[in-house]
Amino acid sequence: MVQQQFIQGKKTFLLYPHSVIREEMLDTLLMAGFETYALFNEEKARNVLVKYPGSTMFINIDEYLEEKEWESYIRSIQEDPRTKSSRLGIISYNHDQQLMEKYLINLSIPCGYIQLKLGLKESTRIMIKVLQANEAREGPCKFRVSCEQEKSSTFNYQGYWGIYRGKLLELSASGIAVRFEKTGYFYPGTVLQGVQLKLHGKIIITDMTIVGQRRDDEHVYILLFQNLSFDHRFAVFRYMKHCMEKKIEGALSTTTAEVQL
Repeated sequence: MVQQQFIQGKKTFLLYPHSVIREEMLDTLLMAGFETYALFNEEKARNVLVKYPGSTMFINIDEYLEEKEWESYIRSIQEDPRTKSSRLGIISYNHDQQLMEKYLINLSIPCGYIQLKLGLKESTRIMIKVLQANEAREGPCKFRVSCEQEKSSTFNYQGYWGIYRGKLLELSASGIAVRFEKTGYFYPGTVLQGVQLKLHGKIIITDMTIVGQRRDDEHVYILLFQNLSFDHRFAVFRYMKHCMEKKIEGALSTTTAEVQL
């Protein structure tokens, strides 16, 4: 039996991301293995940083606040004992050299000033390099999302011992945690061929390998994906993004002490 086979990675937040980042860069960061959330309120973003010290947050300084207000906001995060361990970066279309120097030198922004005018592909490459550096050069951690509250996430498998149905509890790029409706006869290393996963209306059929059962619940199994196609892998990340968006919406409607991602 296993207690848990997923690794929780560091969280990355994008405050007021530009539309092109929301639509494309966020998908790329998720598929690269970075647990990334979009935030749209600077005060609620501060509360999230209090809850998750050491997180990384890139700030779009092109909108919403004036330049002096952004400077004051960043200084307040750097000086607050609850948030000063956060690692901040800037994302902007503004390539004014004096402005860049102010953030990089005067404010000592550790995660750099990413110029979006370089193009989405180059900006994404730079951001991934920064995030990799923040993970001590070991590359991004694998992360998981909870989908237990999603009625549309289900597991179906027909094998030698009959039909097994279950509810997905957690999902990652590597695999799933699922609660079977009945106890199975599966041993670690067993390969289940033709598993059907339903993810918010999207059907994925794939082979999966049993890792083991949870110690605290014999009905919950950990399974790993086997040779996911690109389309299926993209569908997994899209569903993870859906779950993460719902989670962040709920988290930001709570008090600081109650935020859970």
